[in-house]
Amino acid sequence: MSGTSSIKAVIAIGTKNPAKVHAVQDTLLSEPVEFVSVEAPSGVSCQPYSDEETRQGAINRAKAALAETGADLGFGLEGGVSETDSGSLLLCNWGALVDTKGRVWEASGLRIPVPSDVSIALSRGQELGTIMNARTNEEGTSKREGAVGSFTANWVTRKEMFSHIVKALYGQYLITKD
Repeated sequence: MSGTSSIKAVIAIGTKNPAKVHAVQDTLLSEPVEFVSVEAPSGVSCQPYSDEETRQGAINRAKAALAETGADLGFGLEGGVSETDSGSLLLCNWGALVDTKGRVWEASGLRIPVPSDVSIALSRGQELGTIMNARTNEEGTSKREGAVGSFTANWVTRKEMFSHIVKALYGQYLITKD
């Protein structure tokens, strides 16, 4: 904790990905908190391929960030894809917030269909970030607009998508904290 008396809590963010870090920081900017981001392992596949795997990745990142930093709260955010009953793929995204008492809050966000060419590449074992870099002819799309930005003509960015999850998580925390 810094020497600033107005800081009431330290929040660990379980990633160095700028889109995810800024989703947490910008969303909670008005709160009296200090942020620290760390590279936290998801403990799941590099390309999560189900809601459950994506959800577990977020929980693992939040817990690892909290453990590594000794912060008051830990955020984990994870993006992936999930298959529908009809066999099509949707982007999915999950977040988790953990506290030092071991409590876990979870939230999921926007879902949007994955275009067929991207679904085919995913089914062949490629990671979404790599596919999006090739598709947009740019590097680092997952650190900026993300697949959701590409699939929505940037009407929704990856940061915005995760920001909604951060709001849902922090809101749950506020109504249940001691």
